[in-house]
Amino acid sequence: MIRNPVKFDTMLQQIRTFLETECKPIEPLVDQTDEIPESVVQRMRDLGLFGHSIPEEYGGAGLTTEELARVNIEVSQVATAFRARFGGNTGIASESLVVDGTPEQKRKYLPLLASGEVTGCFALTEPEAGSDATALQTTAVRDGEYYEISGKKCFITNAPIANLFTVFARTDPQAKGAAGITAFLIERGTPGLSTPPAYRKLGQHGSPVGEVILERVRVHESAIIGAKEGQGFRTAMKALNKQRINLAGLCVGPALRLITEMVRQARTRKQFGRPISEFQLVQQMIAESNTEAHAARALVLETARKRDDGVDVTLEASMCKLFASEMCGRVADRTVQVFGGGGYIADNVAERFYRDVRLFRLYEGTSQIHITNIAKRTMATLAV
Repeated sequence: MIRNPVKFDTMLQQIRTFLETECKPIEPLVDQTDEIPESVVQRMRDLGLFGHSIPEEYGGAGLTTEELARVNIEVSQVATAFRARFGGNTGIASESLVVDGTPEQKRKYLPLLASGEVTGCFALTEPEAGSDATALQTTAVRDGEYYEISGKKCFITNAPIANLFTVFARTDPQAKGAAGITAFLIERGTPGLSTPPAYRKLGQHGSPVGEVILERVRVHESAIIGAKEGQGFRTAMKALNKQRINLAGLCVGPALRLITEMVRQARTRKQFGRPISEFQLVQQMIAESNTEAHAARALVLETARKRDDGVDVTLEASMCKLFASEMCGRVADRTVQVFGGGGYIADNVAERFYRDVRLFRLYEGTSQIHITNIAKRTMATLAV
């Protein structure tokens, strides 16, 4: 649902200009230095990029699901690190608060997240609790009005630079599965919370990812999101359901960029005395890539519109994430193929994006987990 088409189109044009003039030219630099210049991050704040999905009453743009999907398709046409820098605040790092936070928690934290003054992160994954997130071992032991939280989180985007951590811990050791998991808001500087240096990664350089160590971190019960113990996993799933649509949009953008780069390379690279764009098997790779990218885009926008209409899109969101992430991987692979040997050398967009997009098939649920979930829901829906 696009509420004000003229206003929204103006926003998109401002974003496109920023991406084209300030982000795209420094993609190689960010890849090499593993850091986005602070001046560019400040421009993100100035443009309001940190608050896209946060309600307007808290300083955000309050974008609908469809509007946010279209923005994500745009911002992901440059290196993925740029969107990752502000994407947590406008995605899972704020969504838990938006959907389940108390009025006091929203007033305190959402304006800071929307402005980009505070960077948030979503600390759910653990060494033994990835695809099986309910197996988390981080504990929160009650002591009067306080809790002592101990555990270790891993693969957490923005953990090394975050100021606010949404931490999921088990408050009821007797409960199994999703029951007994509670979500806490913990600020950096709280004694016992630490973040080691960021991982050295295959791709997405410039987007810091790391661990969160919790050693008897003492927080007041008012830190519980929604002030309800044992509701944390439900909160996480609400956030992830929307984030899977977001991530699917973030897979479409790189594919569209790579198709443009593929066509440009095919027109300029020559073999056998003529541009390789004249060869049918190269044309096939371009045609299949463009068709799949537009199919993913259509699925993402349709699902976003259904969510805006109040429909339960748990199944469709999973389909979006699966199809779009796998599609993006295929397009990246074809792009390297069109670039030939040059596509394997670390000095071009094909090689960089090939590394960057590989992660899409892992986080927010692996492809295999989504296939399993889609199968279960499909069979339950079509049971006779």
